[in-house]
Amino acid sequence: MADGLGVAVRFALYLDLALLCGVPLFLLHSFQREWEDGQPGLGFGAWPAAAAGFGVLLAALSLALLAQSMSGAESLMALRFPILAMVVGGTHAGLAAAIRIGALLLALWCALRMRHRRVAGLRAVAGWAFVALASLAWGGHGAMDDGVRGYVHLWADVVHLLAAAGWVGALAVFARMSWSSTDAPDRQVRLLSRGLAGFAGLGTAIVAALTLTGVANYGFIVGPTVDGLLSSPYGLLFLGKLGLFATMLGLAAANRFRLAPRLEAAIAAERPGAALALLRRSVALEAGAATAILLLVAWLGTLGPPTGS
Repeated sequence: MADGLGVAVRFALYLDLALLCGVPLFLLHSFQREWEDGQPGLGFGAWPAAAAGFGVLLAALSLALLAQSMSGAESLMALRFPILAMVVGGTHAGLAAAIRIGALLLALWCALRMRHRRVAGLRAVAGWAFVALASLAWGGHGAMDDGVRGYVHLWADVVHLLAAAGWVGALAVFARMSWSSTDAPDRQVRLLSRGLAGFAGLGTAIVAALTLTGVANYGFIVGPTVDGLLSSPYGLLFLGKLGLFATMLGLAAANRFRLAPRLEAAIAAERPGAALALLRRSVALEAGAATAILLLVAWLGTLGPPTGS
C-alpha cells in the first residue's frame, strides 16, 4: 500500500476517524448541555452519520487494498472472498481492518438513532469511533513488537491516536463555530469564547500525552538514535511532522494567551468582529497543520524506519 492510492486512502481514513472520535468527545466535554438542547450554533446535527458512513467505505477500501497487496491480485476487481478471508483471519492488519469496519457500522447505527437520545447517542458514536481509531494502532507500527514491549508500544500508539483525535476534534468545532459566527447572535460567539477557555486545561493534557507517547513510539520504532533522520524518506517525513507539530504548538499558545482573551474582551465591549476574524485565521492555520500531519502519518505508516547512515 505504499502507492499513492494507498497513502490517500490511509490519510482520508485517519482524518475521518480523528474527526468522528474527536468531535463527539469535545462536544461532550465542552458543550454537552447545548448538544442535548439542540443548539443550532454547534452545527453538527447530521455530521456523525455522514462521517461514520464515509468511514465504512474508506475502511472497506483499505481492507481491499491490503488484500490486493498481500495476494498479488492485478486489480481490486480480481479479489475474491477467500482472499479477503485469508487476510482477515491470518494477519493482524486484516483482523484490525475487519474490526474497524464493524465498529464503524455500529457507530453509523448509533448516529442514525441519535435523534431522541442525543447525549447517549453521541457517547455511543464516540465509543465505537474510538474502537475504530484504536484499530489503526493494531494494524500499524503499534503491532510490530511482542510480549510486554508489544503491549506498551500498542497502548502508547492508542493514547497518541486518541490525543491527536481530541485536538483535531476541538479544532473542527472551533472552526465550525468561528466561521459561522460572523453574523451569529451573541450567544453563539459567547459559546465559542467559553469553549476556548475550557480547552486550556484539556489542551495541556493533550500536548503532554502527544509528546510523551510520541517520544515512546519513536524509541520503539527507530530506537535511541538519530542516525538516518536526514538521509532517509522516513526521517525527513518525521522531521516534517515535528516541524508542523511545533507550528501547531505556537498557534495554540497564541490562541490561548492572546486571541481567546482578546475575543473575551471584545465580547464585553460588544465589538467581537475583528477579534473573531483573527481567531478564525489562526484556527484555520492550526487545522491546516493538523491535516498535513495526518497526511505525513499516513505516509510514514507505509515506510520502514531509517537504518542509519
